[in-house]
Amino acid sequence: MGRYDGKKVVITGGSSGFGLTTAQLLVDEGAHVLITGRNREALDSAGKQLGKNAIAVRSDASSLSEIEALVDRVKSEFGTIDALFVNAGINGFVSFEETTEDFYDELFDINTKGSYFTVQKLVPVLPEGSGVVLTTSVANALGLPALSVYAASKAALRSMTRSLARELLPKHIRVNAVSPGPIDSGILEKGLPPEAAEQTKTQMASENPMQRLGTSEEVAKAVLFLAFDATYSTGTELIVDGGATQL
Repeated sequence: MGRYDGKKVVITGGSSGFGLTTAQLLVDEGAHVLITGRNREALDSAGKQLGKNAIAVRSDASSLSEIEALVDRVKSEFGTIDALFVNAGINGFVSFEETTEDFYDELFDINTKGSYFTVQKLVPVLPEGSGVVLTTSVANALGLPALSVYAASKAALRSMTRSLARELLPKHIRVNAVSPGPIDSGILEKGLPPEAAEQTKTQMASENPMQRLGTSEEVAKAVLFLAFDATYSTGTELIVDGGATQL
C-alpha cells in the first residue's frame, strides 16, 4: 500500500517544476491527481509521465470562468478532494523603471487573483480535515532587484494564507504556504536566455548558505507535509531555501 492510497489531490500549475514533482510523488504513493496548466503540450507530456492515476486539464488561473469550469471537472472526476496545491504562477525579471501596467496586471492576475479565487471556488469540494497549500516565495521577504512586482504578488499570497486560514477554520480546512528559495525547477530557463539563466543559478548557489540550489523534490516533500501531516498547523509559511533568509 502507498502512503497516499485513495487520496485525491488538485494541483494547479502541475505540468512542470515542483508542481509536477509533487504530482509524481503522490501518484507513486497511490493518490489520484488532477493537474492544471496553460500549455497543452506540457500538460500532455506531464499526463503521460504521471500515468493512469493523473488527469491533465488545461486551465488558465487568471480566468474566473476557467476556474469555475475546473471546479465542475473536479466534481465530476473526484467529487471531493483531500488536498489542494495552489501552485499556478509566473515569474518575470523586469526593472522597476521598465515595468509596464500590462506586466503588473498579468503577474497579479495569475499569481494573486487566480490563487484567491481558485481556493474560493474549490472550497465546496474540500471536506473537513483537508489541506490547502499556496506557493509563496522568499522574494516576499527580500528586496531583490528586477522582481518588485513578482515579490509583491507573493507577499499578497503570504497575507492571504493567514486570512484564508482564519476564514476556513469553521470548516476545519487548514491553509498553509510553502516558500521556495533558490530552487532548480526550470523557472529561470523560462524567463531568461540560457546563458543568463545558467549564470544566475551559479550566482544563487554561491550566495546560498548551503552552497547549492534546492531541488523540486525538496519543495514537493514540504508541500505534502503541509497538505497531509501538519495537522496542527494553519496560516503558516514553511520556508525551503537552504537558509538563505535565515542565516
